[in-house]
Amino acid sequence: MAEFLSDLTTLRERARQEIDKGPITEAYGADLDRVIQVCNEALATEIVCVLRYKRHQYTATGIYSEGVIAEFAEHAADEQEHADKLAVRISQLGGEPDFNPEILAGRAHTTYDASLDLIEMIKEDLIAERVAIASYTEIVQWLGDADPTTRRVFEELLADEEDHADDLRSLLERLPKDLVEQSRKATQGG
Repeated sequence: MAEFLSDLTTLRERARQEIDKGPITEAYGADLDRVIQVCNEALATEIVCVLRYKRHQYTATGIYSEGVIAEFAEHAADEQEHADKLAVRISQLGGEPDFNPEILAGRAHTTYDASLDLIEMIKEDLIAERVAIASYTEIVQWLGDADPTTRRVFEELLADEEDHADDLRSLLERLPKDLVEQSRKATQGG
């Protein structure tokens, strides 16, 4: 087994150097600027997800919409928490969380959706969750041991996104098959 770090005197001296960098020490192993960029892309993704879920929450209608609306509201709140966690981490890394509305949609991994059909809303949200799952899985693997704290943030987000995808899949399965088929035909033009 390799020797454990350094002696305490050396660790204390290293900690005193570049104290203005806060938690970023000599031991930090990732490309800091790239990590901040990736976190800002994920932040944009989460904000777009909040907006999409909120739109769906307030525009969903129909006999089956009540439970779906509650799910949209819950997911919107979760996505806002994700955005907040990412903004905190970006700040901890010495970066600036980018909330510029003019560029959020272009930087996000997911897209905004203005569907008015309940089934299409659920499907679009499920697609967005699946995109986030794939993106965050890649980010977790990319970070590896180079930045374990940021990796854990993404692991937490990933677990929530997987839960959201499962919730949305369950919603689709519980809705009457004729409603799902009617929605499919309407979106295909016949």
